[in-house]
Amino acid sequence: MLKNVYKKDIAELYKTPILQQTAFWSIVKSKIGQKSIAVNFKLNKSSVYSTIVSDKLINSDILVVIQYLNKTDCIAYVPYGPELEPENEFQGIFLEELSECLRSFLPKNCFMIRYDLCWEAYWAKELNTLTENDYLQEPSFKTQEFRLNFSTINWNLRKASSNILPTNTLFLDLQPDISSILERMKPKTKYNIKLSQRKGVVVRIADLKDINIWYELYTETAQRNGILLNDIKYFEAILTAKSDKTKSPADVYYLIAELDRKPLAAMFLVISAHRGSYLYGASSNNRRNYMPTYALQWEAIKLSKEKGCTEYDMFGISPNADNSHKLCGLYKYKIGFGGEIFHSLGCWDYPIDIDKYNLFKSMEFKSQGFHIN
Repeated sequence: MLKNVYKKDIAELYKTPILQQTAFWSIVKSKIGQKSIAVNFKLNKSSVYSTIVSDKLINSDILVVIQYLNKTDCIAYVPYGPELEPENEFQGIFLEELSECLRSFLPKNCFMIRYDLCWEAYWAKELNTLTENDYLQEPSFKTQEFRLNFSTINWNLRKASSNILPTNTLFLDLQPDISSILERMKPKTKYNIKLSQRKGVVVRIADLKDINIWYELYTETAQRNGILLNDIKYFEAILTAKSDKTKSPADVYYLIAELDRKPLAAMFLVISAHRGSYLYGASSNNRRNYMPTYALQWEAIKLSKEKGCTEYDMFGISPNADNSHKLCGLYKYKIGFGGEIFHSLGCWDYPIDIDKYNLFKSMEFKSQGFHIN
């Protein structure tokens, strides 16, 4: 299936709207001590699509982040990749062959490959036909594994016990004019955007010198919601990563919503190719009734459109309005901005050393410590 598979320079990664598959993302990871590799491959269109007009050769690539767990052992993590998405019946075969091809480029003690697939889940269409009051659980791991491994040689693809990047998101279409984008939003969301304006909330573009403002708001948010904190150096890396001389750059905008120059909320907007992505957000416990987060999102949407984006990724919601889901609050907040929900397949593993993989799985099940940001 795959042809001409070779390792290439990170700067040669192709332009993509998937931020986590860009040279920019590799540079961010290098700033916090993580190495990555870029691998190019080619294949005929007929290998992954059943209905084709002409059997053209597809040229694609993949970014792989090497995550060390100790001094010797590591895993290969593919964030939201590969971008190339075969038809359902070819997905397992493609991933199996890609995994076997990647082996020779990975460190000697790499015992698994983890794909954080952004491919649309095969049960997504059924999910999207439900009302907000109907909840459909995704198929069991056993069912998912049977379906993906069907027609593979080794049946070696395993559903990870948990996901790293969000598996459900919301995409806003930015092609209409800005007034039409606003009009598509739910009445409460439109009201809150206008309320923040009436109350005097102002959004400005900040830079590295204001990183402490972000981290204070971020720490406050993490404590409020009970989530783990990233080190401030991680956000410094995002703000200082330079990828202009690569084929897949990205632009970062650090936005702060203020009232009388007092910060109430902040976020990171990253633009790659034709997509603007809401990457991180934080807010104060004070004056939440001034709706600063609505002001931020509206400014990010307008800025994305101004920069030529055709879509905006809200990045991370629950699959539906189920109150028991930990991301349900984000669902209710973000769904108000309009857009289409997208459900992906999430994390899948390809073990290389089965004994080390099984040990890793047992430890991962007990702890969140192995998760990669």
